[in-house]
Amino acid sequence: MDTPQDLKYSNDHEWVRVDGNSAYIGITDFAQDQLGDIVYVDISVQEGDEVAAGDIFGSIEAVKTVSDLFMPVSGTITEVNELLEGEPEKVNSDPYGDGWIIKIEIKDSSELDGLLDANGYQEVTG
Repeated sequence: MDTPQDLKYSNDHEWVRVDGNSAYIGITDFAQDQLGDIVYVDISVQEGDEVAAGDIFGSIEAVKTVSDLFMPVSGTITEVNELLEGEPEKVNSDPYGDGWIIKIEIKDSSELDGLLDANGYQEVTG
C-alpha cells in the first residue's frame, strides 16, 4: 500500500495534505483497496460550511458497501472535488492525487498533532 510520508492520517483512514493554512482531504490507498470499486462519492458539505473534527462530511459507496467520511480536523470547506461526480473511480486509481475529496481552511492547526504520520498509520493498517 502507498503511504506518502508528507501526509497526516486519521484512524478512520482519511489523509490530510497541509498547504499553508489549507488542507486537502481524501481517503487512503488502504481504505480504497478495502472498499473495492468505488461507484459514488456523496459529499454532504458545500463551500463555506464549517465542520468539526469527527463530523461526517459524506460517504463513499462501493459495489458491496457504503462507508462514512469523517473530518480529521476542523475547518471551513473551501472546495469540493467536482471531478468525483462523474469519475468516482479516481478515488481508486489516484487516491492521493485527483481522488482528493474536499479542501478546507484549517481552523486549529494544533489538531494536526493528533493525527498519525505515515509510520504510525502503517502500524494501524499493518
